[in-house]
Amino acid sequence: MYVEMIDETGQVSEDIKKQTLDLLEFAAQKTGKENKEMAVTFVTNERSHELNLEYRDTDRPTDVISLEYKPEVDISFDEEDLAENPELAEMLEDFDSYIGELFISIDKAKEQAEEYGHSYEREMGFLAVHGFLHINGYDHYTPEEEKEMFSLQEEILTAYGLKRQ
Repeated sequence: MYVEMIDETGQVSEDIKKQTLDLLEFAAQKTGKENKEMAVTFVTNERSHELNLEYRDTDRPTDVISLEYKPEVDISFDEEDLAENPELAEMLEDFDSYIGELFISIDKAKEQAEEYGHSYEREMGFLAVHGFLHINGYDHYTPEEEKEMFSLQEEILTAYGLKRQ
């Protein structure tokens, strides 16, 4: 998995950046998304508030904003076409590799780590995995969706070693 990482705050340690990258690669392996690309931007509450207002029409900062990339054009070919034209298959795979971007508020992560009584590292990992699952089609609008998403989220975090304390 390729992850472009941007720290707009200038406050995220190299350890947290590495943890985020490693954890997203781990989550990608667990979900079969190893060949995908995404971006993660670390932001302040102020920037998170702006983005939340712009994309979700919600007038407050939030912990993570997940923007799933969905191409406006649906391109599909049958298996016979792809077998006859390997270049086409490769182009289609490249076209479909970018899955989206996350904006993680480091301010919210610090607040929530304290509120929930666990480490900042755990909270940053949680937000990265939570956002990753969102841009891969998981959601928690219904009890069934929530159970599926939260179970997978906890499974990934625990297997990686970021357990709840």
